[in-house]
Amino acid sequence: MSKRTKIILGLVGGVVVVGALTAFIRGRDRDVPRVTTAKVEKMDLVSKVTANGKIQPRRKVDLSALVAGQIVNLAVKEGDKVKKGQLLLQIDRAQLAAQAQGREASLEAMRSDLQAARSTAEQAKRDYDRSNTNYTAKILSEAEVQKARASYDTAQANLAATDQRMRSTMADLAASRDSLSKTTVTSPLEGVVTFLPIKEGEVTVTGTMNNAGTRLMTVSDMAEVEAVMMVDETSVPQVTLGQKATLTIDAYPNQKFQGTVTEVGSSPIPKNDPDLLTLIANSEAINFKVKIKIDKPPDSIRPGFSVTADIVTGRRDGATAIPIQALIVRDVEKKDKKPATGRPETEDGVYTIKEGKLVFAKVKTGIAGELMIEVTDGPKPGQEIVTGPFKVLRQVKDGDRVIIEKEKEDDKKGGHKPA
Repeated sequence: MSKRTKIILGLVGGVVVVGALTAFIRGRDRDVPRVTTAKVEKMDLVSKVTANGKIQPRRKVDLSALVAGQIVNLAVKEGDKVKKGQLLLQIDRAQLAAQAQGREASLEAMRSDLQAARSTAEQAKRDYDRSNTNYTAKILSEAEVQKARASYDTAQANLAATDQRMRSTMADLAASRDSLSKTTVTSPLEGVVTFLPIKEGEVTVTGTMNNAGTRLMTVSDMAEVEAVMMVDETSVPQVTLGQKATLTIDAYPNQKFQGTVTEVGSSPIPKNDPDLLTLIANSEAINFKVKIKIDKPPDSIRPGFSVTADIVTGRRDGATAIPIQALIVRDVEKKDKKPATGRPETEDGVYTIKEGKLVFAKVKTGIAGELMIEVTDGPKPGQEIVTGPFKVLRQVKDGDRVIIEKEKEDDKKGGHKPA
């Protein structure tokens, strides 16, 4: 065999060996999980609670009919600006005016009756005094004195009864005048007519125990408006008074508004809540009401506009942070192996890699941003941790061998963004 042939055969043999080794390695690593990694970073974190809601005025008055009658003059229309005390509508006052006049006449008659009863009582008093004097002088008998006393007592009782009847008539007249005054409806505040369900010529009815009265209109003070938000029960403990919020109103795209939390509800929102009726009706979750006062609202803002708010609940400058998807929550294995009662204990952590194998490291977390979460105790900045994929992280365990996948070129250039 020539030297050249030996060299060729040697090269072929080397290629075969390399190919066999490569195939062996690939076959061995075929079932080994591939993971991605990232380094623990130092960054500024801001935690937020996002909620949906509706725009509502801070002050509004729902006007209802206090007297029954036909609306003879509707002086405003929906959207009109009104001043405090301005006429809104007039209900027919003819019947109530006649009733008030009748009671005024009755009162005048009662005054005359009272004067007559007073005069009768005074005369009966004089007769009784005279009879008593004559009885002392033994001019009249005791029976005559007793008769005079009875007449006096009767006159006094009649005077008292007449006085009470006059007071009752005065109260009836005051009620009639009050009802008459309620036929003229004026604005209780300066604002805008934001709801007007009635029309001129309709007949109003007053409310009873089981039926609400006719709703006339709503006058809202749009100088100060607030966002009434629906916050999930898991997020509401993070929300406190005075926190700042950034709001987006659907009616004003590409605009941001600033606000301050002024109220945090202490009980769940009922299904019939008028401020969030359309939102709460379609939600099965437990939600709480949070109110945010809006700074510098636009002049054209209206009640009922849809709004989304990002409430800033925490801020940490220079925090040690990891990607949220890297955080693992696993059950704590107890050595005593006692039967578990209730929910199992859990611990938070991340996976690091040592000599190609996973190592679980416990962590304590702080505030959470949109993509990153603070680590108050655990891996230090610059340390490499496993970030995914999500499915792999939920299947692997401490000590498993893994292969680190290299970043693709488009990822390095910013073409890939974490979900």
